[in-house]
Amino acid sequence: MAKENVESLCKKAQQAIAQSDNDLAKQYFLQALALRSDAPDVHYGLATVCFLQNDLPGAAYHFKEVTRLDPLRAGAYINLGAVYNRLNQLDEAIPILRRGIQLDMNRAEGYYNLGVVYRKKGQAELAIQAYREATRVNPRFADAHYNLGNLYMEREQFGLAIAHYRQCLELRPNWEKAIRCLEQAEAIQEQVEEQMTPKDSPDEEQAAEEPAVAAATGRTLDPDRTVDPQFHGVLLSTLHKATIDSENQGRSFLKILESEIEPAIKELSTCLLYSDSSATELDQCVQRFEAAVANLRAAQSTLKNSMERVRLLGDQLVKT
Repeated sequence: MAKENVESLCKKAQQAIAQSDNDLAKQYFLQALALRSDAPDVHYGLATVCFLQNDLPGAAYHFKEVTRLDPLRAGAYINLGAVYNRLNQLDEAIPILRRGIQLDMNRAEGYYNLGVVYRKKGQAELAIQAYREATRVNPRFADAHYNLGNLYMEREQFGLAIAHYRQCLELRPNWEKAIRCLEQAEAIQEQVEEQMTPKDSPDEEQAAEEPAVAAATGRTLDPDRTVDPQFHGVLLSTLHKATIDSENQGRSFLKILESEIEPAIKELSTCLLYSDSSATELDQCVQRFEAAVANLRAAQSTLKNSMERVRLLGDQLVKT
């Protein structure tokens, strides 16, 4: 039967690929294609062989045929996007990669290839988001960590660059490029920290020995002053309560960051990057993000007022 012949030819082609004989593999796949021109697996095999032979236009043609014959095959879209990337057809690559991600959101290489495209287009923020998704899906994706390190270096976020270079080298310890980049990032970070750290001086050493409140307010405490237990006890109790209140407000601020801001950013990023969302869906994502930001600003204002109260009470304690 023709189907059996096609299957036999495809099997022989795969064996030839395993033996690095791509020319023979291509011959087998072409014979199979002559028997079944509408077989997506045959086109997929031919696309793979063309890619291995650096015939990128041929690979693009056959991967595109796979997407036409089997529209739900995520791998074909992701590979087609990678080929378009190699061909520098960046605008064509983006919707193809997005479609592949929609079909299978657990394919880390889809996000990675999208990151490559955005990096080439000079859209660093979108590239970072895509690479981060790749590492989320596959934390052992060394190349994605390496590219994140490079992007953070360009943005002078040296701490983040160092973290990703180190993760990369944990996965691929002898990668010389990553080793050199890590050394460079650590050297720059060290220089930055040295510039930000003030040099010790006799005056500063003397000031460090003074009470913290006095240093903060610019006043010294009078050791002979009279302490009124009734007044100062109430003041200290009020200051203690205000400090606890500030601590609670700080926790509320962090909680909003974790439970509202982070999910809202992720939802909005997903809506913008990886789906063909409608205008209504996008508007709803924006509204939820704006609401989260409003809550964060309100919490920030409350925290600021609470900390100001602590400062005023501290000043009052020093003055009396």
